[in-house]
Parts: sequence; C-alpha cells; structure tokens
Amino acid sequence: MNFEAAHLPGRLRFPLLPLLVCLGSIANAQVQDEFVTPWGDPDLQGTWSYASLTPLQRPVELGNKEFYTAEEAARINFQSVQERVDAPGQVGDYNAGWFDRGQVSADLRTSLIVDPPDGRLPLTEAARQRLAERAVYRQEHPADSYLDRTAWDRCITYHGVPPISTGYNNSYLIVQNPDYVAIYVENIHDVRIIPLDARPQLNANIRQWNGDSRGHWEGDTLVVTTTNYSDKTELRFPSSSNTRAVERFTRVAEDMIDYQFTVEDPTNYNQPWTAVRPMPALQDYTIFEYACHEGNYAMINILRGERVLEAARAASEAQ
Repeated sequence: MNFEAAHLPGRLRFPLLPLLVCLGSIANAQVQDEFVTPWGDPDLQGTWSYASLTPLQRPVELGNKEFYTAEEAARINFQSVQERVDAPGQVGDYNAGWFDRGQVSADLRTSLIVDPPDGRLPLTEAARQRLAERAVYRQEHPADSYLDRTAWDRCITYHGVPPISTGYNNSYLIVQNPDYVAIYVENIHDVRIIPLDARPQLNANIRQWNGDSRGHWEGDTLVVTTTNYSDKTELRFPSSSNTRAVERFTRVAEDMIDYQFTVEDPTNYNQPWTAVRPMPALQDYTIFEYACHEGNYAMINILRGERVLEAARAASEAQ
C-alpha cells in the first residue's frame, strides 16, 4: 500500500513505501556488515543448533498443508517437553526422553523440504524397492556381523552431510580463517574441513563417509558443494555414491544462520529436492567429546546377544 504524508508541506509529500523498503534494505545491510571477519569474509563463527521438531518430510496425513498454525506448533512443542518430563528414556518411542530436539521451525513449516511443494522426497520406484529390500534384510539379519549394523552403531558417522536432526547433539561449531571453514559436529565429533581456494573436488575414485566438500562465497552466503560420498554412506535420507549436496549458510542476525541445502541424486530421486532450516545460536553451550568408540558397549552387547539367540535357536531345532 502506498501511504501519502498528506499533512506535510507539498514539497515534502512522497510515497512512504519506497522509503520503508529502502530503510529495510539499509537495516539488512547493516546486519550483514556487522558480522564480518577481520579479513573481510562474512562471519559464521559460533555454535549453532539444527535441532528441529519439523520433520524432513511432511507427514502424509497433512496432505498439502504447508504450514502449521501457531496453536498447532505450540501444541507440538509442548508435547515434546512433556515427553521429556513424563517418559525420560522411554523405550519404544524413538523421540521420547531426548533433551534437545528443538522446536517446530520458526517459519511454522510442516516439513523441512520446501521443494517439491508436497514436502516429500521424490524417490524413484527403484529406490523405494531398494529401501524395502534393505528393511527386510535388516529385520532378518540384525547382527550377523558388525557390518549389519549402521554407521552410527559402529561409531563412524551419524548425522552426515547435510545434517538432519535427531534426538540429541544437534549442534555445529563453526570456525574459519581466510582459507578454510571448519565445521565440528557434536554427534560422533566429525570435523569437516572446507577449502575456499577453488581447488577441484577429489578424484572420483576417492570416496569418504561424509563426502568431499568445497566452499566459496556468493555475497554474504557460504556455498558448500559436497560429492564423492562412499557407496557405504547412509545419510538420514537415501543416498548413494552419486549424491551431490549444495548447502547455503547465511548469517542473518547475531543469533541466526539461514541454512538450506539441495540434494541431487539420480540413483534415488526423480528430481533435486531442497530443504530449509534456520539455525539459531547456542549461547553458553559447551560441546563435550562424544567418545563414541570408548563407550560403545551397545555394539558388543548387540553382537553377543545375537549369538546367544542363534545358539538358543540351534538348540531348539536340535531337540
């Protein structure tokens, strides 16, 4: 709407909307300029949370509902708190009992995925079939050996690149210098070293659990391209050695990074898909060593328990 300053002298009358837009742009530029490193790059340093009660995919029952109402979001947030209070460590509900699952995203979206518009992963039929076959195999072969367990069970990696939040340890510590950005992820304490010097990606025959990342600046945004994933990699969404992820980090306030990523993978998806996740700052937050291998009694006991079950089945069949 155009507002006219009718009460002003004629020479001072003008539409106010262009002025407001101009002032908003200036304010945004001032926010951007405030967070600059001594060498002139945008400053992303700090500890940030990607915890979220907003799921990656929109629940099927929500159909085309793109946003929660404020009341619905408040109810979901409250229920999450109640789960922690009423059922700490409850077995059976994967989400119950954890303590930093975050809240519904501030934009009230019903899914982190914004493209495709239905908020769902655009899986190919072949990918759906592979996922179903894997689920059946793991149900029938839960622990023939350590290779049947996930990379998380084996203390290799969990949240992956790009990260999708889980029940806990959903934090990034970002540090940077003129040549690199380093991202330390709390869960299983991976450190991703991202060169900024336009070097090429690794040779295609070199594969890594979290891929190979390269970064560059586009204005105030750090753009990170990751390829060269291992065919053994299991992210929090279907992936393959053909996965290519492009992340965008933009500092938009003292306490907020606007984070979004796009995934391409013709092995699994009919089209690229994009997700958004504002990452709030974690003030006075300390990341402690995850020490996954040192305390990984679960892996030993899972394998031991499966051997006991196998022996019991063999004894039963022998009778």
